[in-house]
Amino acid sequence: MSEAPAILIAPDSFKGSISAVRFCEIAERVFAEHLPGVEVISRPMADGGEGTVEAVIRGAGGSLHTERVTGPLGEPVEARWGLLPDRRTAVIEMAAASGLPLVPEGRKDPLRATSYGTGELIRAALDAGARRLIVGLGGSATNDAGAGALQALGLKLLDGSGAPLPPQARSLLKVARIDASELDPRLAETEVLLASDVTNVLLGPNGATAVYGPQKGVDAELQPVLEEALARFARLTVAATGTDHRETPGAGAAGGMGFGFLSWLGAELRSGFEVVADLVGLPEVFESGRLRLVVTGEGAINDQSAQGKLVGRIALLSWAHGVPVIALAGALQPGYEGLYAQGVASMQSIVPRPMSLHEAMRDAGDLLAARVRDLAHALQATAFGAWP
Repeated sequence: MSEAPAILIAPDSFKGSISAVRFCEIAERVFAEHLPGVEVISRPMADGGEGTVEAVIRGAGGSLHTERVTGPLGEPVEARWGLLPDRRTAVIEMAAASGLPLVPEGRKDPLRATSYGTGELIRAALDAGARRLIVGLGGSATNDAGAGALQALGLKLLDGSGAPLPPQARSLLKVARIDASELDPRLAETEVLLASDVTNVLLGPNGATAVYGPQKGVDAELQPVLEEALARFARLTVAATGTDHRETPGAGAAGGMGFGFLSWLGAELRSGFEVVADLVGLPEVFESGRLRLVVTGEGAINDQSAQGKLVGRIALLSWAHGVPVIALAGALQPGYEGLYAQGVASMQSIVPRPMSLHEAMRDAGDLLAARVRDLAHALQATAFGAWP
């Protein structure tokens, strides 16, 4: 008997409605009911932003841990991080502690926002014995160059009189000296890998404040203020560390946290997609030669999807191995057709009729199940349906 065909489910999250893990669970259930002879392989994906920890632990194994940490506005939040089976590698999402979804609409305050909670997550991972940290940079509410996180790890920002400054972005406007004498000594023996597909530098028109500041509440009046805050912190950092990462691609990720961690923690920066793909064994799944179809998806497919976003990366990987791809989305927006040139066979919205965004997000699980059911029925008419 021929080996049964395999379908790979490898989606991104539908932000605010369906996690990548839930997408996989829904697809597994529907395919098991309608295509019982087909093996379904799930690899929920992420690129360093929302859902990275959950996707990695689902794909690579390990354990989830929850900490009560400082949120972006200084209020306590519950944040999860993961510990891989080797017990020395931790996976952390900065967005879990310092992300924009943690800031209620109407309360965005980029001068006050802090990444301190991300540092607390790192400290918890170090306490658990981790000496390799994979930190996902994405979805931040902050514009503090990661200074808040570094302060949680022992770095001191001092004003002109030598007094310590609070962990807020506005403190970067007053910092006169940076004292690293109490930086957690465990960091010296810890490998830090930053996972991000952002290539922005720290400053300037392609920098953290100019490009990502507006979504965090940075208006035209605040933009030069926060730009100067980052520039001041950067000048002092370069003088103190002897390294200059201001122009390093990715330094502007997560409100400049890329720069802070590259400079003070000796971190390495890699593509978030590639980091997650390697951790969950995605290349090995393709190299098995058993895949007959890949199903991927994200909340919105548009002109950016073919420019390095996760669905586009999945499409290129599939194309390289000669496997067709079907992409499901909450919305197909202008420019989505660009993915056809990357080997995507079909793109479909899970929304079957006009409805409000609230309704679509509320019912996203049911809408996805219905669309996967339609896909399963279509596959039954092909060779997939011939396997017992």
